[in-house]
Amino acid sequence: MKIVIPGGTGQIGLILSRAFSATGDEVVVLSRNPTAHSACRIVQWDGKTHCGWTKELENADVVINLAGRSVNCRYGKENRREIVDSRVDSVRAVGAAIQTAKPPPRVWLQAGTATIYAHRFDEANDEFTGVIGGNEMNAPETWRFSIDVAKAWEAGVKECAPLPSTRTVIMRSAMTMSPDRGGIFAHLLGLVRLRLGGRAVNGRQFVSWIHEFDFVRAVRFLIDNDDLTGVVNICAPNPLPNSEFMRELRRAWGIKIGLPASSLMLEIGAFFMRTETELILKSRRVVPTRLLKHGFEFRFPNWSHAAEELCARYRQTRA
Repeated sequence: MKIVIPGGTGQIGLILSRAFSATGDEVVVLSRNPTAHSACRIVQWDGKTHCGWTKELENADVVINLAGRSVNCRYGKENRREIVDSRVDSVRAVGAAIQTAKPPPRVWLQAGTATIYAHRFDEANDEFTGVIGGNEMNAPETWRFSIDVAKAWEAGVKECAPLPSTRTVIMRSAMTMSPDRGGIFAHLLGLVRLRLGGRAVNGRQFVSWIHEFDFVRAVRFLIDNDDLTGVVNICAPNPLPNSEFMRELRRAWGIKIGLPASSLMLEIGAFFMRTETELILKSRRVVPTRLLKHGFEFRFPNWSHAAEELCARYRQTRA
């Protein structure tokens, strides 16, 4: 297959490009800042202007749009504008390029986020009965901004319809765990190694996650299953509270002690790390009902086994 990945130089793009390249697929990454990449070919684009990059979509089998400024930052005015514009502009650019491609890709997988769901502790959010967030009582304004971003991202895809020759899937993804440097797993493990990996506040907030191997397998599953369109949750089937999540990570690494973090400690840490506490404090209880109903089998459905495998590979890569 020929697979085009706009915005593919981030962690998720690297995971996908090395996995697809390893199985012999042709991978082309579209990037604003092209750099050497051993696994695939890099083509420059700006995420909105139609120019030479659009030719890459002709005769491509799949386009996986991951483009968007990282949300791992402070939500100041300029960052907010870039977060929204980079997502909406890239969706519109990809959609327009698909409409004019001859022939167009048969599948468009568009990145989304499980953050779109409400902060809740009771029922899990799936694609059928999940509650879209934004109206939770006492939710910080930054949380509502993240949900507005997620909604705008998905609305951009709907604006591009109809695409009669291209099946479209919106991937509402949870945190993808891999041992790569700079990823969320490496960050959390770093806290554990410093004996700081305890619960965040009361630890009740749910963590939704997916192992990188299952993420890649889920993407392939979406490519291969022609009857899957629309919104699909990409996450492991067993989210768990933050306190249990961190306890299992400590156990997998072999550390018993993890100092808990108060709300004030998290606010101070987030300020100096130039990020937002939402990434830790919002309860993301999301389940992949559509994947399960279509027969997808997870290799790592439980965090305990996933954490063990990730810790083992982390040690190997840094030995």
